[in-house]
Amino acid sequence: MTGTGYWVDLYQAQRRLGGGFLLTRRFVLTALHCLRGLSLDESVGIELADGERVEGRVCRQDKEADLALVEIGAGHQVTLPIPAADVARDGDRWRGPYRPAAHDVHLSGRVSAGAAQHLCVGGATIEALQLTADQHLGDYSGYSGGPVEGVGDDGTRQPAVVGILIEQAPDRAAEARAANVLFAATIREAIRRFDHLDVVHLIDVLRPPAPDRDHPVQDGATPARFVGTEALLLQLDAWAQRSLIDPSQIAELKFMAVKALIDGEGNGGGA
Repeated sequence: MTGTGYWVDLYQAQRRLGGGFLLTRRFVLTALHCLRGLSLDESVGIELADGERVEGRVCRQDKEADLALVEIGAGHQVTLPIPAADVARDGDRWRGPYRPAAHDVHLSGRVSAGAAQHLCVGGATIEALQLTADQHLGDYSGYSGGPVEGVGDDGTRQPAVVGILIEQAPDRAAEARAANVLFAATIREAIRRFDHLDVVHLIDVLRPPAPDRDHPVQDGATPARFVGTEALLLQLDAWAQRSLIDPSQIAELKFMAVKALIDGEGNGGGA
């Protein structure tokens, strides 16, 4: 793996398992089959894009949806950039910044079906992106667990993660090969699948502020650094009640708001 980014390689001892990416500074999202049978709470080595190795553990698995979360050890401070999240739409350009090895090609293509219902090999029906790849490789298995970024046709749009690669479609004319069609679970689907990514849990992850002896916080009061995010969460609920926002998008928007707060905490409170 080359370059500095938010994608990672996962290891057990010296054996490479597969790819994944930092969804927050605490959690790595990956495809479950990339963990090659590891059980809950088993240790996983995480190689960050800058070459640093940190320890983690398998903390959540969804076998039917082929998704898993790896929690980074509390003793490790991740300072790499965390991606913005977005929603992909039909016809959008996409790219895969993660490569299994430095000599492998980068994937790119177009979203042929955005946020469609897809029946996984594991049995779950999930919200997924159907992707057409520009590269006709015949086998894309090493790319599983990597992020899918949405990019603008003119290159001016800031890349944002829109999904996670989980499956390749077989070539119906040649069973031993894969067609250049891939499936990626949406970020919204991952948020729905794991309670570790819900808003309440993410808020709990934040360390309580140190006591301010000059201006103590009253019981039940919201710390000043959380006020802006709390107001946004309440506003999202209000907009949903007025049907100004699709209720199905509320969970993702709340996640993004709280994740931005957490990322700011990890950077010392800066924006």
